[in-house]
Amino acid sequence: MRSTPRTARHRRPQRVLAIGVPLALAASGVLAYGSVFGLGPGDEERAAAAEAPAGATVAADGFASVNALGQNGTYGGRGGRTVTVKTLADLEKYAAASEPYVIVVAGEISMAPVGKEIKVASDKTIIGSGTLGHIVGGGFFLGQGVHNVIIRNLTIRDSYQGVWNDKEHDFDAIQMDGAHHVWIDHNDLRRTADGLIDVRKDSTYVTVSWNRLSNANKAFGIGWTPNLVTDITIHHNWIRETEQRNPSTDNAAHAHLYNNFMEDAAGTSIKSSYGNYARGRTRMLLENSYFQGMNNPVIRDATAALVQRGNIFSGTSGRNENGGGAAFDPKQYYGYTLDAAGNVPALVKSKAGPRGSVGTAAASTAAATRTLTVAKDGSGQYKTVQAAVDAVPADNPSRVVISVKPGTYRETVNVPASKPHITIQGSGASRKDTVIVYGNAAGMRKPDGSGTYGTPGSATVAIRSDDSQLRNLTVSNDFDEAANQSLNGHQAVALLTTADKVVLHGLIVTGDQDTLELESAAKDKPGRVYVTNSYIVGNVDFIFGRATAVIDRSVITLKKRWNGTSAGYITAPSTQAGRNGILINRSTINGDVSASSFYLGRNWHPGGDTAADPQATVRDSTLSAAIKRTPWTDMGGFSWKGDRFAEYMNTGPGAGPKSTDRPHLTEPQAASQEVSDWLGNWTP
Repeated sequence: MRSTPRTARHRRPQRVLAIGVPLALAASGVLAYGSVFGLGPGDEERAAAAEAPAGATVAADGFASVNALGQNGTYGGRGGRTVTVKTLADLEKYAAASEPYVIVVAGEISMAPVGKEIKVASDKTIIGSGTLGHIVGGGFFLGQGVHNVIIRNLTIRDSYQGVWNDKEHDFDAIQMDGAHHVWIDHNDLRRTADGLIDVRKDSTYVTVSWNRLSNANKAFGIGWTPNLVTDITIHHNWIRETEQRNPSTDNAAHAHLYNNFMEDAAGTSIKSSYGNYARGRTRMLLENSYFQGMNNPVIRDATAALVQRGNIFSGTSGRNENGGGAAFDPKQYYGYTLDAAGNVPALVKSKAGPRGSVGTAAASTAAATRTLTVAKDGSGQYKTVQAAVDAVPADNPSRVVISVKPGTYRETVNVPASKPHITIQGSGASRKDTVIVYGNAAGMRKPDGSGTYGTPGSATVAIRSDDSQLRNLTVSNDFDEAANQSLNGHQAVALLTTADKVVLHGLIVTGDQDTLELESAAKDKPGRVYVTNSYIVGNVDFIFGRATAVIDRSVITLKKRWNGTSAGYITAPSTQAGRNGILINRSTINGDVSASSFYLGRNWHPGGDTAADPQATVRDSTLSAAIKRTPWTDMGGFSWKGDRFAEYMNTGPGAGPKSTDRPHLTEPQAASQEVSDWLGNWTP
């Protein structure tokens, strides 16, 4: 650009989840329920023999796959007889048998009485037939020494007795007291009277994967023991609308949580009190998970060790903690592959819970998503981000994640239009850990002598491909204006987008003039950009361009000019007629600058383009005292009043009443200027 000086929700709990237990069990004597509930000669006719479903032959991953305590991984009833059950009596008998069974639940089985927990003996696979298997009003219990059990592809629901945080009815979906080698996979667990999953009394070598846990007071408890023996893996679960224990992990020797989606949705009756909790002396590694709307998303006791890596937090509040020393390296125990945290909500929503055919979800995910690693110390596949981008083939059909390890990468990055579906994501615990920075400016001459960079060419990172993403990192342009006053052209872009369906999440984007340039590939092309949970820093026209851009739930920080003065413009839209421009929504504008020194924006008509119809709307946001009382101004000889600028329901000392110099939207106008109106048929 030209360098002209320039509501609180109330949620009612619904039900409780029993606390889990650390896993480990020194158990040698396995309870053989079959000696009491043995199968009689007529039982084979009442529970029809069947072919084992494909999902019944799959072995566990995570800690459930580890050889220990005399058990070589977890494979359930594989090798035993397969039976199909449709009655409570048959399910109880086969579950408690001493010999191995694959038990296929092919209908809805109601517990009598409500709250009954079916005793499960060792060497069992209990699996739903497609999505038909429902356990209603009760659940399963695995006692001391029970081992090698798989519970898969079932819906276990509705033992709730009308009391939230129910102390009288200890009805769980799945409870284990002193069990080992247990795999809970692809289930839908909801509305129990106490807990959805309880892993208690030194249970160990447990994996909980690809489940939906919802509508409960307590989701998932692990502990109730002074011993440090539980080893547990929790991955690819969708935990939503649960108040607490998501999970609560007490005295776990090794708790590995990765690629889980914790969601507290707005407008529901349940309010999360906390998310993942490392209690007691737990050692927890929490990786590439996604937290949406959670209160106190990650907390730990002072005695616990909790390490976070690559997690994403959107709309969360309260405690978000790590520390206490090193946790552990899961790859010393088992192999695993991380999915990008930004992909977790869509991935888990589509694949968690009971499925018509259950195989290995991880395998299908790996096929769809390729991950390239970048580390400047040489420990990744590539040392620079651009080298990883260059390695992506043109016209790649599916998402490629470029995972960038913590460090400062002094380079420019260009993602060409021919390489869609690219995610560049920092793998550190914080967006500050991974920094891509350079210092080009518009007036600088290119090294090859072909002229100056120009404004777009100055970008540190340029995203030119559709359906691409940046997540959990810092993008900076550190051009030194004070040292380059003789240079003609101080525009210095940190991040440029010229594509459609671009997600910028969990970023810091920082510079001075022209920090964030949001364009489309051409005037007649769409260029939708969704910026969320991010920090944008600058002083002159530092959010600008013709894209249809949403800045949502973010912080816009104003900074002083190179000479210490306070003056500037936040937005400079150059929107084309008939399109939406820049929408700042539910955000905060602040910064250490003088009062009444910054405009919300001005209207940019590039090259005197009379066909442009710039638009900027700032709504439902908090404005600092830095905002002028007349917050919009002219640019390039065009009156801002001939273009589209407005506010709606802003607060803070920089907000002001409606006037001819400060347009406010009416309620009907505001109803058509929401995020969904900007994004159209695209759901980021």
